[in-house]
Amino acid sequence: MQASKQNNENTMTTQLLADLALANHILVNEGVLDGFGHISARNPQNPERFFIARSMAPALVEVEDIVEVDLDGNVHDAQGRRTYVERFIHSAIYKARPDVMSIVHSHSPAVIPFGVTGARLRPICHMSGFLGAVTPVYEIRHSAGENSDLLISNQALGESLAAVLGQSNVALMRGHGSVTVGNAIQQAVFRAIYTESNARLQSEASRFGEITFLTDAEAKATSDMNDRHLDRPWEMWKRNALKRG
Repeated sequence: MQASKQNNENTMTTQLLADLALANHILVNEGVLDGFGHISARNPQNPERFFIARSMAPALVEVEDIVEVDLDGNVHDAQGRRTYVERFIHSAIYKARPDVMSIVHSHSPAVIPFGVTGARLRPICHMSGFLGAVTPVYEIRHSAGENSDLLISNQALGESLAAVLGQSNVALMRGHGSVTVGNAIQQAVFRAIYTESNARLQSEASRFGEITFLTDAEAKATSDMNDRHLDRPWEMWKRNALKRG
């Protein structure tokens, strides 16, 4: 029985790593990541660690490029490989949010204006109800002063970002991008893609006049509904990414 349990856990981890590598390609293919940005997944067998690619362009990530990191940002890799400087985004959020199983950090272009202006990013359509009433904005100057490079390059900065994120699903990072969380890779990918989509739609709609945003109740109801159908877009994005190679 113990051997069977171990085999099941190994199979689950193998599938998780395959999905994580594929998620990198999907997010590039859908215009969320480019040469920068990253996605991680918590290790379900050891919640005190997470998986993330070594420091490389997301489009090039394969399963063998994935390393393991603990919740203090220490890399555990037999080959001694490095991962991203901003791994602390992931380590601090996983430590603060036991419910989070996957995290995306991106610089998706349509989102950037909402982090540097007074315009609030709010759900404009039923696909982005997960944004809720408030999408918080992280101002790194409050923690790192006026001379930082805007990168979350240590655990203390990661913790200050996690505090701003709170229980939200998305936080904007002034002049830097955003962070999106989910209870699985598929949910985090869905939210990252539709955060970018909502930002584009909201920018476009604002040219025509006052926007009728989703109410809080509509946002929750649509988010709950979409969560029951994550496999549908995932399979499409997966096929498109695999076709692109």
